[in-house]
Amino acid sequence: MRLARVISTVVATIKHPSYHGQKLLLCRVLTPQGALTSTRVLAVDRAQAGVGDTVLILTEGNGVRQLMGPDAGPIRSVIVGIVDAVELADEATASAP
Repeated sequence: MRLARVISTVVATIKHPSYHGQKLLLCRVLTPQGALTSTRVLAVDRAQAGVGDTVLILTEGNGVRQLMGPDAGPIRSVIVGIVDAVELADEATASAP
């Protein structure tokens, strides 16, 4: 799983049939401390996320197939949750993303 921030919605008129009817969001991966990295992920939204939200992205194939069904096709990343706060084990206070 990856921690990321939603930076944009994605609209595609031509796409694999597995993506039809799916809300697609472009996300930037975050470090555990909340800093943006250069890595971007295109993810199907299953958590009603929006631009600016910090989200949890499932990127493991078997987990994605369990959520999307056995005919998930090329879908690799799914937003499974919106993150309210991150608390690291070595920090005494929680940080808001």
